Amino acid sequence: MNIIGIIPARYASTRFHGKPLALIAGKAMIQWVYENASQAKSLSQLLIATDDQRIVDKSIGFGGRAIMTSEDHPSGTDRCFEAATTAGAKADDPNTIIINIQGDEPFIEAEIIDKIASAFSDPNVNIATLVRPFDSDEDLFSETCMKVVTNNTGNALYFSRSIIPFIRNLRRDKPMFEQFPFKQHIGIYAYRMSTLAKLTQLEPSNLEKTESLEQLRWLENGYSIRVLETSYKGHSVDVPSDIDKLKNTFPEIFRSSFQ
Repeated sequence: MNIIGIIPARYASTRFHGKPLALIAGKAMIQWVYENASQAKSLSQLLIATDDQRIVDKSIGFGGRAIMTSEDHPSGTDRCFEAATTAGAKADDPNTIIINIQGDEPFIEAEIIDKIASAFSDPNVNIATLVRPFDSDEDLFSETCMKVVTNNTGNALYFSRSIIPFIRNLRRDKPMFEQFPFKQHIGIYAYRMSTLAKLTQLEPSNLEKTESLEQLRWLENGYSIRVLETSYKGHSVDVPSDIDKLKNTFPEIFRSSFQ
């Protein structure tokens, strides 16, 4: 299989303008993502898909490969598809796998990229994503931590910002996350190129618009999403203050940048 990793990097983020170029321990965030993702053994190519020349220039500067895409894409999925076709992937090719790597995960681990790539050894898998167990009620109750329920074949039944499933007989003497094996969604997706081409043609669905979760559009249109479990806990940067949280989580990286 031909496996292409694509990092969507939009400059005009609503909550963090210019986020891909924000400095983290002396490097632009997009450089951290690219360098860590490039360690994945499964990737045939690694690309940055952006809408801004400044990100292209920065990428070239650290040796990355960037592709300029439209400013009008409504999602990273659409941006990935344009970048993949520009890079030469054929829209009807089921043997090319596109991995959508979040551009705001500076310390992404290469192992999770290889993990999601492994799902496509099953010819029945067309879309895949990752989950991890919840380890706190704070995250479980957070609407920014997505919850996933799966069926007995390992495919997603539903994604939600709400806690799913509802615990009818909730114990008050025990944390909720310990009362059911809740699954937290890790925001990385992979698709067969032939499936990705079809996903970009779908109209926004009612569930998607209600929860503001694009993957519900795919489920609502009958697509299966294979879910693999990992222990990896993401460290995404959504707002500038999240960089300060990284300093507490990875102090050795920030210390080394000043030596």
